[in-house]
Amino acid sequence: MRHLLASAALIVSGPVLAQDLSKVEIKTEQVAPGVAVLFGAGGNIGVSYGEDGTILIDDQFAPLTEKIQTAVSTLGAQPVKFLVNTHWHYDHTGGNENLGKANALIMAHDNVRVRMAAGQGNQKPAAKLALPVVTYADGLKLHLNGEEVRVMHMPAGHTDGDSIVHWTKSNVIHMGDLFFLRMSLPFVDASSGGNVRGVVAAADKVLAIADDQTKIIPGHGPVATKADLQLYRNMVAEIIAKVESGIKAGKTLEQIKAERPADGYGVNPTGFITADKFVETVFDMVK
Repeated sequence: MRHLLASAALIVSGPVLAQDLSKVEIKTEQVAPGVAVLFGAGGNIGVSYGEDGTILIDDQFAPLTEKIQTAVSTLGAQPVKFLVNTHWHYDHTGGNENLGKANALIMAHDNVRVRMAAGQGNQKPAAKLALPVVTYADGLKLHLNGEEVRVMHMPAGHTDGDSIVHWTKSNVIHMGDLFFLRMSLPFVDASSGGNVRGVVAAADKVLAIADDQTKIIPGHGPVATKADLQLYRNMVAEIIAKVESGIKAGKTLEQIKAERPADGYGVNPTGFITADKFVETVFDMVK
């Protein structure tokens, strides 16, 4: 399992990069006035736009930058002025260099810059223009387009550099890969400082600020609700509890996997993180 998790980019991006990205269509969904989400290949992209400029949350892969810029323009938005990376994996940061060349100001958690600069596994060290220029330890606030946009670090979840983005007026939250909706079991990148308990903690923080009208953008999957996130949080917590119970009972990993503790939650069984892979991750982290 550790070999499988050695490179987040290989797991998340490898199947996508095997495809012809020239055929990828960028689809746009409006989630609030001045806030939209773009779906393509790689992580979901948040867009905030208005008179103060356009903010992009993540940017998928470099070959898609022109299509993403076109999709932004179809919203009636100005060219991208600010870019926030929710974490360092290149299905979320692959377009950084292109946007850096286009004079976008790139922002992310401190660990995102460190990991991008160093590279790891299948993800090579990033070019200078791809690196975040503004970094933070806990978070920052952007006062743009008529509202306060809060960027908040969530420690040790999917990675050690995860951020969520909260449009406080529009009531929209982008969670990056701290949340997948139904398309896969969670991916917790231990090699990048991730921890399964941090995934639960991040969900709890978002649930505390969300209400029944909040639109939640997951890293992968369709736009979600607070109820969807609650189910996801409960699933992860319950699987952790089941694995811990098995360990306390002296069961081996194979015995716990045979009990299928991750089944029955309505998640795609053929997702890139299967039930067995996720149980292996939990077992390694809680044993």
